[in-house]
Amino acid sequence: MSEHNISYINHEEWEKEVLRAKGGVVVDFYSSECPPCEALASKYESLAGIYGNDVKFIKVFRQENRDLAESLGVKGSPTVLFYKDGAHTGDTLSGGIRRADLERNIHALLPEERAQQLKAQEKPFTSEYDVMIIGAGPAGMTAAIYAAQAKLKTVLVDRGMPGGNVSITHQVSNYPGFVAPQPGYMLSHYMSEQAREAGAHFRQAVDITSVDLHKKALVVDGIETILAKKIILATGSSPRPLNIPGEVEYKGKGVSYCATCDAKYYEGKHVVVIGGGNSAIEEALFIDKFTGKITVVHQFDQLQANKTSAEKALANPNIQFMFSHEPRAFIAEGGTVNRVEVEDLKTGERKFIECDGVFVFIGMEPNLSLFSESFEKDQWGYIVVDDSMRTSIPDVFAAGDIIHKQYRQITTAVADGTIAAMAAAKDLEAQA
Repeated sequence: MSEHNISYINHEEWEKEVLRAKGGVVVDFYSSECPPCEALASKYESLAGIYGNDVKFIKVFRQENRDLAESLGVKGSPTVLFYKDGAHTGDTLSGGIRRADLERNIHALLPEERAQQLKAQEKPFTSEYDVMIIGAGPAGMTAAIYAAQAKLKTVLVDRGMPGGNVSITHQVSNYPGFVAPQPGYMLSHYMSEQAREAGAHFRQAVDITSVDLHKKALVVDGIETILAKKIILATGSSPRPLNIPGEVEYKGKGVSYCATCDAKYYEGKHVVVIGGGNSAIEEALFIDKFTGKITVVHQFDQLQANKTSAEKALANPNIQFMFSHEPRAFIAEGGTVNRVEVEDLKTGERKFIECDGVFVFIGMEPNLSLFSESFEKDQWGYIVVDDSMRTSIPDVFAAGDIIHKQYRQITTAVADGTIAAMAAAKDLEAQA
């Protein structure tokens, strides 16, 4: 079967269509009920339309061709492999695949001059919406649900996959409507599916080339300009860095900000947790399921976490505490962190903690690097909004963890997104 210069094959056709093929071949292993696969599909079809006469584009349904997938080391969907004259180039893309990464690998299958000739055929285009939401965490997805249900043409744009920080949260135990704790990725999935069902459009795992909030315009992947009457910013927040030697150099090499992502790699080992607030202690309790020993380094004399979590951690024999201490450097031997230099804030004494890795949980900071405009902000850099989530820029609302407020929880983000969408809808109705 062929559509948009794309051939769908099974394991029986693999040798003929891929291994015996001359020239470049791109293969997408996809699955059903797979949001990242859906995000890739439109990009794959678009690029097939441009490069499909020079490079063969193939899709393989992984769920019906598991033996083939496993023999190629394909363990998840989507996974894209690249071949030239029947040989795997060694390049593999998986998960939330960006158009730019896909196109770069396709170019490598072609003579440079021909690749540039074909790229020149890409035609920029413009899409128009009533509401554009930038950021697909709980605030953004809730705003999308409400806006779409109000029959507004709505688009949700995110540089990653929907979910934000919730999608990498191990368990969410206090979200209304769920008696049992929910895995964060599943809660995110429910929200995104509800937004789709309501009619919201998605642009996910994309490169946001530029944003002009005054013109209410955003450019995606360098080719699509999205215009909207109202914009809701919901880009969330990211872990606050320590800004000490070794942090940047060894991120992903013993320095982590995500327990759900990385705790499993420290089975029976000793890790250091930096911080003493809710996130640090709750994540330390999760990490304890894997590790043999945890040392919590905290700048204050006592934990700032909620009483229940703090009591559990203090009673845990596997968790030790260094109060009134701060980290000063991460040190690595053999390419991965194995020591943390800390300072006793009361005496000034420096000492070293031997360890196998470090998790940093010292708070968050708003994700505002996309925007060059000057918002009214609070002293910590969060956007100031009114009761309707309006920012100081006309027709631009903000919701979730990027705004000034007392509490940052999933439930408060959902409330913010609700208010922003309803206020935007009311404005549009009044302007109609």
